[in-house]
Amino acid sequence: MTADNGTAKGQAAPTVRARSLAWRRRRDAAARFWRQYRGHRAGVFGLAALLLFAVPALAAPLLVGSDVADVTDAPGGPLEDPSARFPFGTDRFGRNLLGLVIWGARVSLLVGLLAAVLSVAIGTLIGVTAGHFKGWYATVVMRITDWFLVMPTLVLAIALATVMPRSLLTIVVAIGVTTWPTTARLVRAQTLAVETRPYIERARALGGGHRHIMARHVLPNVMPLVLAQTTLIISSAILAEATLAFLGLGDPTVVSWGALLQDAREAGAVSSGHWWYLVPPGVAIAVVALAFTLCGRAVEQVSNPRLGVSR
Repeated sequence: MTADNGTAKGQAAPTVRARSLAWRRRRDAAARFWRQYRGHRAGVFGLAALLLFAVPALAAPLLVGSDVADVTDAPGGPLEDPSARFPFGTDRFGRNLLGLVIWGARVSLLVGLLAAVLSVAIGTLIGVTAGHFKGWYATVVMRITDWFLVMPTLVLAIALATVMPRSLLTIVVAIGVTTWPTTARLVRAQTLAVETRPYIERARALGGGHRHIMARHVLPNVMPLVLAQTTLIISSAILAEATLAFLGLGDPTVVSWGALLQDAREAGAVSSGHWWYLVPPGVAIAVVALAFTLCGRAVEQVSNPRLGVSR
């Protein structure tokens, strides 16, 4: 029994050391990434802008309350000018527009993030498998990808949002399943480059199967590209969500930046000169989309330093 316990402890010790070494390497890689990221001023500015919107959005129930969108108990009168009480004025129902913008950030950021994750997940799966298996499978899949590329993304999203129930899930699916082709193309190209490296041949010679090669060798090498692509697609997804909501295809019971723009259009804010109804949600959409783009470019340059040299 003592010998068995000693053997078990002897076998467990290398496993613990290996896990500790792996975690230390991950921490060192994260610290190295952050040091390089801080060298990109535009990326730091984009990250600061995102925090400026994300923190109030997360704390929205505490800052503005969950009843900010209630039209039956609005605190002000319809379309009041900006004042000390209402810094952004009020909407056509008398609701505090600043509170609506803060609450709408929760929806717009969440939809943009989920839609981008869905889009990148589909594109990564298709790109990795098409680059690995090649042959007739890659030909068929990439022809489908080309068809999605030449089709107007917004038109496809509008068509899906029209035939599906009006909800946030519909918006996420409509954006996610129409914006993946670019990611698929980029990931496939990176997969083809990775699979020409000698260690892939060694893995095959040692008996590594398709799943092992794609999961252990290909996917880790394409993840920096996937991360950069995710941050870039989030900005496009936020713009797409705002567009669909502005066209009346979003969830009418949910407050988002696009829905606020739609309300402003229906209230005639443009013709009546109520600029405060349009400017805050419009500026918020533009700033967040720009911030995600700046972060994505910085991540892309950190992941591939040659891009910074070529530019």
